[in-house]
Amino acid sequence: MSTTTIPKIKNPRDLITPAAFEGVAATVVDNNAGMALTDAERIVEEALKFVATGARQPGGMRPSRTVDEGWHALILHTQVYARLCSDLGHFVHHVPERPDPTRHDPTALEGTQARIEQAGYAVDRTLWLGPSNGSVPVAASCEHTSCGDANCELTCRTDHPN
Repeated sequence: MSTTTIPKIKNPRDLITPAAFEGVAATVVDNNAGMALTDAERIVEEALKFVATGARQPGGMRPSRTVDEGWHALILHTQVYARLCSDLGHFVHHVPERPDPTRHDPTALEGTQARIEQAGYAVDRTLWLGPSNGSVPVAASCEHTSCGDANCELTCRTDHPN
């Protein structure tokens, strides 16, 4: 697996401006009736860690359904997301799939979490649960395929000139 040299930022909130972070967290709240702002902020932080790691170590990463909710919110803020990816040096694509809990592979989530930790971030494991766990209910319905075929890197891939 190749990696890209990008300055590591320990606090994922520092990857975007405070105003942008507030806006993205507000989008998560708006899309999930009854969600506490503190939960939305945790979800956005995990999504930022996920994207930053994907830019450094492209291919084969899978977000949990909960983290995917934060990633969706980031993507909806197109200027914020484009700037984030530009600052990270690579655009991290999101390729959703139809929900199908039978595709869930816990080892894919574990591998993604390990890569996030290798990138220097602490993982909030309560947000990396399988699709049937509703302890943090979210509207996101994507369930990403585990890696195993030629298309597996499409879920979280980056544009690299090589």
